[in-house]
Amino acid sequence: MKRYRSTRLKRDKSGIISYQTTKYPLIPIQDNDIFIVTKVGDRIDALAFDYYGDSTLWWIIAKANGIKGKISIDPATDLRIPGNVSKIIEDFEKLNISG
Repeated sequence: MKRYRSTRLKRDKSGIISYQTTKYPLIPIQDNDIFIVTKVGDRIDALAFDYYGDSTLWWIIAKANGIKGKISIDPATDLRIPGNVSKIIEDFEKLNISG
């Protein structure tokens, strides 16, 4: 899933088109979440591929764990892998639907 596929576009006074602010849904803890302890070399995008089959869903893991500005994770970090990905994507698209 391309993260910006559903994000609205805006045009400024000079006609330049850009993305509006991307909004992310809350990702509450669910019974089907997986909890892991990271090891040396773990990256959010690789974990997204391992658990979801899609590395572009890295933002779900980052948002659920409050991670900003980095893709690699320190070893021995407790990490939550949200389980209800389809609902998270649905909520994301509702918040950012193209107009």
